[in-house]
Amino acid sequence: MLKSNIKRLGILTGLALSLFAAGCASDDGETTKDDSVGKGQEIDLAYVEWDTEVASTNVIGSVLEDLGYNVNLVPLDNAVMWEAVSSGEVDGMVAAWLPNTHASHYEKYGDNLENLGENLTGAKLGLVVPKYMDVDSIEDLTDEAKQTITGIEPGAGLVAATELALEKYDSLNDWSLDTSSSGAMIVALKQALANEEEIIVTGWSPHWMFATYDLKYLEDPKGTFGGIETVNTMVRKDLEKDMPEAYEVLDQFNWTKEDIETVMLAISEGENPKDAAKAWIDDNPEKVATWTKGVTE
Repeated sequence: MLKSNIKRLGILTGLALSLFAAGCASDDGETTKDDSVGKGQEIDLAYVEWDTEVASTNVIGSVLEDLGYNVNLVPLDNAVMWEAVSSGEVDGMVAAWLPNTHASHYEKYGDNLENLGENLTGAKLGLVVPKYMDVDSIEDLTDEAKQTITGIEPGAGLVAATELALEKYDSLNDWSLDTSSSGAMIVALKQALANEEEIIVTGWSPHWMFATYDLKYLEDPKGTFGGIETVNTMVRKDLEKDMPEAYEVLDQFNWTKEDIETVMLAISEGENPKDAAKAWIDDNPEKVATWTKGVTE
């Protein structure tokens, strides 16, 4: 049923590309699908192809895979991700930014899914510039970067917040927002930094770019980008009844900005997302044990 619905939504290609070969042997070669917690049950996790969500979804997906679940990671557009969880076409996601970024989606779909609470705190959105630019506030902008903000995917909450800023700030009256994708935004940022050119991007943290480059958020005195946010886990109704152990793991999943940035940085440097996730899991057994507490004991 999932695959037919995904096909209807026009995302079968993304599903096929992201299918996990899960539920196989453990390190000692003895654990199989039949004697594991998951027993080969299929679980589908949706995510948006943003660096944060690629990292977090691969990590929790790998944890569930190690427990014997057959894990499918399904890349979707943000709005489609929310719809897919609420309709039960996928089982869950760990990519809900609240209370502001995804407020409209939560209002629309929240009654038809279950909010398991935050899995990460201290998230932030805003306009980001290189530290060498002589501007510190959105209100101080004049003609920098050819009066263009380099954005990410249309429909993203960050893009909606930027569009609001264009309306609210007099300093942005003649400015434009150039949307494309997260990857294209990063490419443009790298090129500008290499040439010490002016650039203003739609940014968020946690993100590996802050650990790699000298960047700063522009002050947002009108609060168009909101305050500090949390990233929450959402699952479909009845997941607890259908897969109680997987539900428990998703409910207990919680980590820090430092944790996720370690995985994100490894991926940005060319490591396969699944390999980066497994390396982090291997390095953090005590933290992973808190996610699987009551499931593997």
